[in-house]
Amino acid sequence: MNEEETILQLTHQVLDALNGAEIDAELIFVDDGSTDATWKRMLEAREEFPQVVRAIRLRRNCGKAQALTAAFQVFRGEYAITMDADLQDDPVEIPALLAKALEGHDLVVGWKKNRQDPRSKILSSRIFNYLANRFSGLDLHDHNCGLKCYHRSVVADLRLYGDMHRMVPSLAAGRGFSVVEVPVTHHPRRFGSSKYGFSRAFRSMFDLLTVLFLRRFYDRPAHLIGPVAVAVFGFGVLSSVIGLARDLIAGQGKVLLIVGPTAVLASLVMLCTALLAELLVHEHLAKLWRLPVAETTDDRAEDSYELARGSKDSELEAPPLATSSTGRQR
Repeated sequence: MNEEETILQLTHQVLDALNGAEIDAELIFVDDGSTDATWKRMLEAREEFPQVVRAIRLRRNCGKAQALTAAFQVFRGEYAITMDADLQDDPVEIPALLAKALEGHDLVVGWKKNRQDPRSKILSSRIFNYLANRFSGLDLHDHNCGLKCYHRSVVADLRLYGDMHRMVPSLAAGRGFSVVEVPVTHHPRRFGSSKYGFSRAFRSMFDLLTVLFLRRFYDRPAHLIGPVAVAVFGFGVLSSVIGLARDLIAGQGKVLLIVGPTAVLASLVMLCTALLAELLVHEHLAKLWRLPVAETTDDRAEDSYELARGSKDSELEAPPLATSSTGRQR
C-alpha cells in the first residue's frame, strides 16, 4: 500500500536476484488499496517485463492477510516467496530461502537478526514473538518477518483473514508442516512510512488466542467449553447448598440462593452450547475433512487425502514456467 517510490526499484532487484540464481519464477505485485501511484508503477513494471511481472489491485485496503491470499490464489510455482515492498527486505536472500526449503522444509521464515526499525517497534515485536513461541511451541526469533518461503502445500492449507498473517508459522506448525528459520538482511526504511502502529501489538494478543483455539480445540470445542461449564456447575451447586444452610440456620444466605441456581442454569446452557458446537463441527468436518498426510503409495487414497507435500503425480505439483525472451527468468 502506497509504495510508489519503491516498485520499479524492487522489480529490478528481485529479477536480478532470480537471474543470478537461475531460478524460474514469476513476480506478483498486490496493490492493497493504494491512494498514490503504486498501481501505475506496477503497470510500468508489467510493461517492462510482460512475461514475468503480474499485478493485482484490490478495490480497497483489505490488510496484509487478504493481500497475500490474493496472490496465493493465482501463483503458479512450487514455492511462494513473500516480501514487503518497502525495500527493507532484501531480494538477495531469495536463493538462500529457497535452498533451505529444498532441504525438505515446508515453511522457511526470515529472521531480521539486525533489525533496522525504531526501538518501540522492536520491543513490541520481541514481546509478541515470546508469547507466540509459548503458545505455539515453536522456537523462532521473528514470527512476523514478511520474508518467507512457502511450499505450495502450505499455501493450499492456509486460510488467512484479519491479521492472521502474523500467525503463519504457528498455523503451519499446527498442521504438521516443517517450519525453520534463517537469518536475513534488513535495511532501514528509506521511502514512505510504516503501515503498522501500536494498535497492532494489542490486536496480536487476540490473534494468539485465536491460534491457541484453532490448534487445540478446532475439532473438539466441547473440550474447551465443557470444563468451564463443569466448574460453573460445581460453583452453583456449592453456593446453593451453602446459601440454603445459612438460610435455615441463621436466616441469611439469600444472595447465595440466587447466585447458586443462576450458575447452575448457566452451566447447563454452556453444556448445551458445547454439544451444539460439537454437532456443527462434526457436520463441517464431514464435508471438508482434510488429513495432513505427507505421502502415500496408494493411488486410490489421493481422492480421500489432501497431501501435505504433493507426490509426483499429485494435483499440487506446479505447472512448468517458461523463460522470458528478455533473458529474465520467469
